[in-house]
Amino acid sequence: MFVDEANIDVTAGKGGGGCISWRREKFIPRGGPDGGDGGRGGNVVLIVDENTDTLSTFHSRKVFKAKTGENGAKRNRHGKDGADLFLKVPPGTQVKDGSIVIADLTNVENKEFVIASGGRGGFGNAHFKSSVRQRPDFAELGEPGEKKKLNLELKLVADIGIIGFPSVGKSSLIAAIS
Repeated sequence: MFVDEANIDVTAGKGGGGCISWRREKFIPRGGPDGGDGGRGGNVVLIVDENTDTLSTFHSRKVFKAKTGENGAKRNRHGKDGADLFLKVPPGTQVKDGSIVIADLTNVENKEFVIASGGRGGFGNAHFKSSVRQRPDFAELGEPGEKKKLNLELKLVADIGIIGFPSVGKSSLIAAIS
């Protein structure tokens, strides 16, 4: 089935939360904070695929979400970044957010376009340590990813056009040629 227009909802991944943790070792009674930062949320990326010629993959599935970043861990370990979500679209696709054109993928030099950015990971309590505040007992939460309602429209350019009166044999001519 040929589909040349689709409405989709995309959500980038949320950033992971920072960790509240304290360094504990045998001969270090007050080791201080060692909570790691959260990972970045995944982006939603459009990829122009020359082998695709329709938007039929977006006809049955309307909601797309990228992965969330993992939380930070003790011993200053950074959380794992969320995996990016890649969506394949045919060349000639125009992406709109409401009435605003975000991307026109007709003449494409770079084949990837980030449509929604993932959220930043939150800082762990080790990030807030200073000479004045030596034992911070708080951490940041991860920021939410971008949410967008998009309209994908496939713009095709015809190689030939046939104009004529009704019932003069335009379809018969096409059938005889092809």
